Amino acid sequence: MELNDKQKIFIQNKLTLLKKSKFRSSFHLRKYMIKYIQDKGMNKIEEHCFSFIDKNLAIYSSLKDGKQTPMKNHPVFIAQHATATCCRGCLEKWHHIPKEKVLNEREKKFIVALILSWIEEEYNK
Repeated sequence: MELNDKQKIFIQNKLTLLKKSKFRSSFHLRKYMIKYIQDKGMNKIEEHCFSFIDKNLAIYSSLKDGKQTPMKNHPVFIAQHATATCCRGCLEKWHHIPKEKVLNEREKKFIVALILSWIEEEYNK
């Protein structure tokens, strides 16, 4: 996903803010996740991001909110917790996207860009 300079700065500022949280900063990619990224490539990881966002976050569900994103097994899931994009409650608290609002394309792209930026940062450590 290509970002302009203004978007890159915004994303970096968000990541810096998230790193100040003890909980958010406790997430890191595991070796098997790095291998998965190497095997699949970032384009496939981006596809997974959009798919997970569409399936689990695009429309608010009070019954599953806070439980829809696992805390293991996929680099996108770990990145979602690290970037507070794991549930609608976190999206509202950290990114000021109202819970009940259906996500629009701009919001989905922001979420994916944030997740991918975190993954790339972790991957390149």
